[in-house]
Amino acid sequence: MGRVSGLVMRTVPSVIVALVVAVGLASAGSIPSAKAAATRDIVETGDDYAYGTIVIKTSEKHLYYSLGDGKAIRYSIAVGSPRNQWFGTTWVSEKKENPTWTPTPDMRRRNPRLPAYVAPGPKNPLGIRALYLGWTAYRIHGTNAPGSIGHAVSNGCIRMLNEDVVDLYQRVHIGAPVVVSR
Repeated sequence: MGRVSGLVMRTVPSVIVALVVAVGLASAGSIPSAKAAATRDIVETGDDYAYGTIVIKTSEKHLYYSLGDGKAIRYSIAVGSPRNQWFGTTWVSEKKENPTWTPTPDMRRRNPRLPAYVAPGPKNPLGIRALYLGWTAYRIHGTNAPGSIGHAVSNGCIRMLNEDVVDLYQRVHIGAPVVVSR
């Protein structure tokens, strides 16, 4: 036994040590966190989208990356609030690592306290990756608010856990089709 700051240290079973190490690695980004792993599954969709197509189903709050042959990787997402949802077809026009965020003029009118600009980092609402969609201000991006995943809360963008958007970012190419439906 040893003393640390007045506390008596006892031998800890190896199972607990392994758990503490795994949690530490997950928080450091070395392995995916349990929540991130739980949001990503390969599923049968029954859809006939070409390989590489992104399909967003807002009512399900899921994004599907098509693997072809009716299979896809399914990610949990946050979608636009009911007044900010949009539907249609677009494409991935740009990919950015550690994006900056500039609120749109409409966002700043609704909330004048928003900053004019947010640099990359932990306070950036776009998280650590962003896929820009067509010629619009909409994006598929990470988040600094992981608790929003599974809800309809954004200004129209599609939010993903940072671990999930990194996975998707590595798979997607510029020009990939994106289909947004209810």
